[in-house]
Amino acid sequence: MIDPGQLFNGLRQHGIELFTGVPDSLLKHFCAYLEDHCAINQHVITANEGNAVALAAGYHLSTGRVAAVYMQNSGLGNAVNPLISLTAPEVYNIPLLLIIGWRGEPGVKDEPQHIRQGRITPGQLELMEIPYSVLDADSDSHQVLDSIFDRIKNTNAPAALLVRKGTFTPYKSIQKQNLLSTLSREDALTRILTLAGENALVISTTGKTSREVFEIRARLGQPQRDFLTVGSMGHTASIALGVALGNRQKQIICIDGDGSALMHLGSLPVIGKLNPENLIYILLNNAAHESVGGQPTAADRFDFAAMAKACDFKYRMAETTRHLEDCWSDIRQIPGPHMIEVRIRTGSRDDLGRPSRTPKENKKAFMEAAIDHLV
Repeated sequence: MIDPGQLFNGLRQHGIELFTGVPDSLLKHFCAYLEDHCAINQHVITANEGNAVALAAGYHLSTGRVAAVYMQNSGLGNAVNPLISLTAPEVYNIPLLLIIGWRGEPGVKDEPQHIRQGRITPGQLELMEIPYSVLDADSDSHQVLDSIFDRIKNTNAPAALLVRKGTFTPYKSIQKQNLLSTLSREDALTRILTLAGENALVISTTGKTSREVFEIRARLGQPQRDFLTVGSMGHTASIALGVALGNRQKQIICIDGDGSALMHLGSLPVIGKLNPENLIYILLNNAAHESVGGQPTAADRFDFAAMAKACDFKYRMAETTRHLEDCWSDIRQIPGPHMIEVRIRTGSRDDLGRPSRTPKENKKAFMEAAIDHLV
């Protein structure tokens, strides 16, 4: 296995001084090392992967140096536009190094949302004409880096490292997480699902949130009919808007996370413009990308109350289950859209499982609850 510090030092030797991107679980030990060993202006966690590519391009324009952009392979979708229309040789010919976690690699067990992405990732890079090398636990990182940087030097264009599962030795960050609240996400979700009642339609964001929603329903003996967004990070609010526009008779509960919200923040003013009165948008804010390693987001310094007001949401904030109950009581007879920012701490149970139902089974159960004639 490769020590994260070894790769970091190798990249530094090749002139990399800026690291930017969106955290990934396969890269979490490397990302944690970056957090501990980079100055604040040398490691930038962006809202989405396209932002990171553009940031790296801007850095090159003002320094002539190459930056490293890390991401999960699912984030390639967000990065395609700037990679093709900004950094490509036919346009501005801007070099950068992509470091991509290869979720769903063929032959490696993974979650359903990663299977197709893992299968097509090499083909995506080939289609975009981005040369790549595979990095795994048995790789000689010095040789791999020498080869990939030779390509970058010769083409003055992007190249990629495709990182396999289990590549890095463990590294635990010494950085302390900002503590916004003492409320756990699981306790908050338990209260939210109870308050929502059995007739509401619930859409939950990807990662640990949906995993906990599934287990809470099982523990409470309630039917599994929530839409558990297992992929599509950043799009939960838009899915919920579509549900709200399609079914105005039911209360629609969107449970999002701060990392997801920041990734595609533009969905919120669109919701405000359309003014779905039956939508309650719940933002679980722990200022962390917890599902992929706990790296910080910018949500601890973002004014969601001001954002909600600007987008015509009715805003409330909760830090305890009692606060949640008070918020629910306040909005019960008031048309939405509502935003409830629930400040929570990081952390989850070590034995947290994953949904035992397939995404298709989940979709069928949700649609039966949403569409009367399917029941």
